[in-house]
Amino acid sequence: MSFKEEFQLLLRACYPLIYITTPEEERAENAIAHCAQTLGNRSVYLWDFVDGYQDNPNNEGVGQRNPLQALEFIEKLPQNVGGIFILRDFPRFLDDISISRKLRNLARSLKSQSKNIVIIAPEIEIPAQLSEIFTIVDFPLPNPQEIKTEVQRLLASTGQSLPDKLLDELVRSSQGLSLERIRRVLTRCLASHGRLEPEDVELILEEKRQSIRQTQILDFYPATEQISDIGGLDNLKDWLLRRGGAFSERARAYGLPHPRGLLLVGIQGTGKSLTAKAISHHWHLPLLRLDVGRLFGGLVGESESRTRQMISLAEALSPCVLWIDEIDKAFGGVDGKGDSGTTSRVFGTFITWLAEKQSPVFVVATANNIQALPPEMLRKGRFDEIFFVGLPTQEEREAIFNVHLSRLRPHNLKSYDIKRLAYETPDFSGAEIEQTLIEAMHLGFSQNRDFTTDDILEAASQIIPLARTAQEQIEFLQNWAAAGKARLASRSSSLSRSLPGQLN
Repeated sequence: MSFKEEFQLLLRACYPLIYITTPEEERAENAIAHCAQTLGNRSVYLWDFVDGYQDNPNNEGVGQRNPLQALEFIEKLPQNVGGIFILRDFPRFLDDISISRKLRNLARSLKSQSKNIVIIAPEIEIPAQLSEIFTIVDFPLPNPQEIKTEVQRLLASTGQSLPDKLLDELVRSSQGLSLERIRRVLTRCLASHGRLEPEDVELILEEKRQSIRQTQILDFYPATEQISDIGGLDNLKDWLLRRGGAFSERARAYGLPHPRGLLLVGIQGTGKSLTAKAISHHWHLPLLRLDVGRLFGGLVGESESRTRQMISLAEALSPCVLWIDEIDKAFGGVDGKGDSGTTSRVFGTFITWLAEKQSPVFVVATANNIQALPPEMLRKGRFDEIFFVGLPTQEEREAIFNVHLSRLRPHNLKSYDIKRLAYETPDFSGAEIEQTLIEAMHLGFSQNRDFTTDDILEAASQIIPLARTAQEQIEFLQNWAAAGKARLASRSSSLSRSLPGQLN
């Protein structure tokens, strides 16, 4: 049900007190005015603390700097006079005993009248004593069609027309922003060069970053990594490449549902986080990073509220990639011991959303310790697929060395014996290979020369890989994956090799 349908239903059902949560005051008021016009028997009255009632010469200034008088004005109107009374900035007065009592009295008397009091505010700030008399209605951010209409309106004022592909990209990039922010950034683009161009998408994304930072829950993560930056993991890369167009309208017309997400389980430093960034870049979708620790607040109910806010924001910004790093650490205490069940409630809200979401939010969760994850997280339907990312094979280590050295020394890549480097670094993860190269560069730099294959081997001899220091944990992960609990990210899986400690 759309906002207008829900709001009109509440008006017809004579709900006396309605609380609308949105930062878009002007857009919400326009929507309310449209609903009042559709019903035909209600006038719209606007009140704020500074100017009192407005838009009507007979009532102008009534209730100025006096919120109690604003409510008394509603009470004194004849019963047969219909109206929607929009009260701006009103939540800060709700704790006042006179305001609270007057609202409770009005809640009784207005039930039989065609009068409705509407409070518009960015957040829900309703005292406990008034919670029963208010009906809360969410006012969603503009949908793609509304954004498209606004973009076309701005284009009409300049006489410019856009190709359908660029128009769709501008609309998709603008999703998750308020209409006012969209107008502001597009007007800035038009003022800069007199027309909208493909490069303006980046300005829209920067505006989106600003909007997300203000929530302090999600981070808008810049993703420049490409699929080609991932060494090995061929099965995983093939799976991702096949779904490159799955968020398009052509896929919807074909009957494909939106991809749901991936759970990447494996050893630390094997490229799970890199994969999340590469997915975002390859699919041209914004990457949102969730630090689950930010969901947990000190006040009762705050954690659950933040979780719902995170979900609403991610859906408003869709299509997007939501990256949750080390989800096993976040929900390791899901039994709720010691936190009054807060973790369990947050987890319940989260996995219910994972199973039921219809929005194009592609969730990429990574985990190092599969034992810490609740069984519900692994059930089919939460994610499209669970991939095990193991230690790279010798062939994959060659690919990883090649990726890094191509970036670091593209001019003399052939001077490095990559096959020997891969052979001499058994059980090294991708992160450990990168650290080995950094150490080798320090060796060369300290002696005023370029680093060599021998420097890399010398650096590798000084590093003890995690595969040896965390042998039991890695054995468990490899056995878990070998039992068919997850799909292997690599074609030539490291599971077929000897486990750490069995090496000659």
